[in-house]
Amino acid sequence: MTQRRVLVVDDERTISESIAARLRAEGHHVQTAADGPDAVMRCAEYRPDLVVLDVMLPGFDGLEVCRRIQADRPVPVLMLTARADETDLVIGLGVGADDYLSKPFSMRVLVARVAALLRRADRTLVAAESDVLVFGDVTMDLTQRRVRAADLEVHLTRTEFDLLAHLAARPRAVIDRESLLEQVWGWGDGANSRTVDSHVKALRRKLGGDLIRTVHGVGYALEAPR
Repeated sequence: MTQRRVLVVDDERTISESIAARLRAEGHHVQTAADGPDAVMRCAEYRPDLVVLDVMLPGFDGLEVCRRIQADRPVPVLMLTARADETDLVIGLGVGADDYLSKPFSMRVLVARVAALLRRADRTLVAAESDVLVFGDVTMDLTQRRVRAADLEVHLTRTEFDLLAHLAARPRAVIDRESLLEQVWGWGDGANSRTVDSHVKALRRKLGGDLIRTVHGVGYALEAPR
C-alpha cells in the first residue's frame, strides 16, 4: 500500500492522537494540528493527501480552514462535528468538505471513510462515449473537471462533481441513494443517505432546481433535456 500523508486537525489532544495512531497503524504518515491557523500553515507546508478536520477549533473554525485550504489546492476533507445541525453540514459541504462524521464516532468507520476518500481521489472518471457531457445549458468536461452553466464557469467541490458525473452518465435513470453512496462515496453499508441529499441540494443551488429530480423513497435522476 502506498503511504499517504494525512493531516489530523482537532483541538482535543486525546482525539487527535487517537486518530493519528490508528491511521499510522493503517500505514499512513500523519501530522496533527490543534487550531485553525496552524492547520492552514501545515497544509501549505505538508501538502497532505487528505485532511481530517474538526469543525470547532480555536483561532478560526474548521469551515474557514476548509475554505482556505481548498482555495490553495483541492484536497479531500473529512469533517468531524459534535453538532447535528444540518446548516453546519451544508455549509461544510459547500466550502469543499467531501464527507463528515458526527462525534462520537467509531474509529473503524473513520478508517473506512478515509480509505474511501483516498480511493476516490485516485480514481479517474472515464466517460463511455466522450470526455465532455452536455445536458441543457450545462457542459461538463470530465478530463479537466470543469463545469459551465449558461456559459459561466461553476465551481463544484470534488464530491459534487463526482455525484453529478455519476448521474449524468445515466440521464433520466433513477439511481437509488444506496447505489450513489457505494459508487460515489465508496460506502458499502448504505448508511447516512443524508449526505447524498445535502450534496444534491448544493448542486441544485449552483446549477438550478430542475436539473435533478427527486424520486421519493428511492433516489435521484438527472433530468437531461431530450
